[in-house]
Amino acid sequence: MDRLPIVVNLLKAEDALRWDEFVRRCPQATFFHLSAWRELMEEVFDHRTFYLYAERAGDIVGVLPLAEVRSRLFGHALVSLPFCVYGGIAAAEDAGPETLYALESKAETLAQALGVQHLEFRNLKPRHEDWPRQELYVTFRKEILPEVEANLLAIPRKQRAMVRKGIQYGLTSTQSRAIDPFFRIYAESVRNLGTPMFPRRYFRLLLDAFPESRWLSLAIESDYEEPETAKPAET
Repeated sequence: MDRLPIVVNLLKAEDALRWDEFVRRCPQATFFHLSAWRELMEEVFDHRTFYLYAERAGDIVGVLPLAEVRSRLFGHALVSLPFCVYGGIAAAEDAGPETLYALESKAETLAQALGVQHLEFRNLKPRHEDWPRQELYVTFRKEILPEVEANLLAIPRKQRAMVRKGIQYGLTSTQSRAIDPFFRIYAESVRNLGTPMFPRRYFRLLLDAFPESRWLSLAIESDYEEPETAKPAET
């Protein structure tokens, strides 16, 4: 019996919940495939977005979030996704190769219509051996073990020594919703590296867009006190 055909659609606001439900249960999807990134791309970076999803019999079986980048530095490209670690196609395990083909074909047609210089997928794993590939970036993924010492032993020896030294000096990790302490450290760090920094508004919208992950992590000295102006208001 032939499978029902694949239909590729452009995401609308009323379908965002369906999109996110699929992303959360799809093993190939990542945090960066969630639909809230679409608004961040458009509002903060002024990138036009094209969130494609493949349907079979009314069920989503694959997604491909895309954003059009126009930059003097990076050129004109269609990317999945800019400013995100991962992207590319996320498909259900039983979606079949026709789903991947349908989404890739739609993306290629869109790229040609927009006149971009290149189409970029930030996949977790390569899909086409003959496609050009950047070796500049690599993936780091490590399971966090329940035992603290086991996690330390998993770190290479020299780096582990630096972690232990930080512990000896009283550095601790704290989680907060306050933007200011984090942003001061972030801004100084990227300035020292000569890297353009994201605006403060980006981090505020990021926290608002993902309420289930509303915290920033800082490594601080044990006697550090958060400035009064940076403390979140009591609710």
